[in-house]
Amino acid sequence: MADEQKKAEQQKKAKPPRADKGQAAAEKPSAEAPRHAAKERPRLRARFEKEVSVALMKELELKNPMAVPRLNKIVVNMGVGEATQNAKLIDPAVNELGQITGQKPVVTRAKKSIAAFKVREGMPIGAMVTLRGDRMYEFFDRLVSIVLPRVRDFRGVSAKSFDGRGNYTLGLHDQLIFPEIDYAKVDKLKGMNVTIVTTAGSDDQARSLLKHLGMPFRA
Repeated sequence: MADEQKKAEQQKKAKPPRADKGQAAAEKPSAEAPRHAAKERPRLRARFEKEVSVALMKELELKNPMAVPRLNKIVVNMGVGEATQNAKLIDPAVNELGQITGQKPVVTRAKKSIAAFKVREGMPIGAMVTLRGDRMYEFFDRLVSIVLPRVRDFRGVSAKSFDGRGNYTLGLHDQLIFPEIDYAKVDKLKGMNVTIVTTAGSDDQARSLLKHLGMPFRA
């Protein structure tokens, strides 16, 4: 009997003491606690909300803040006409466009067959990316602050490239003006079109919006 009592006492000592319910709740991490820091807001988006929108309301004499024109999306399209002869030329275009925009491109295909250009329906002929939200503001910021000033003999972009509905299209001759592209890995120069889609109701409103966001229009 004495031996059994000693064993029971040893087992009690070996077991850790049970924690209080309140103590357990305090030690357990809260499910609502943030797991990581929030992503920093793009500087151009913050500047639009604090400064540009206010300036546009005064300039355009708008009373409702929701009526202020703003960026809707940016579409970057790179055409590769020679891909009709060699489909492997699409891969470098897709990789370079992905580096430039930070988003996976979509391969564009021919909608109909054109015998004169040896194009069959469904053939890959280019790559395209549609940017929205933070990535759109980050790309626009890099475009006007870094990329366009790298163009040789740059004197500004044309103020006449609007489509009549508040959208602006800009043509770039090659991809080397983007700092993300490694010159040594480029096999061929590829041009691209950048279409900036806005919520503006007219070209004049869109021109004011882009000017306030830093687009360097030619005088």
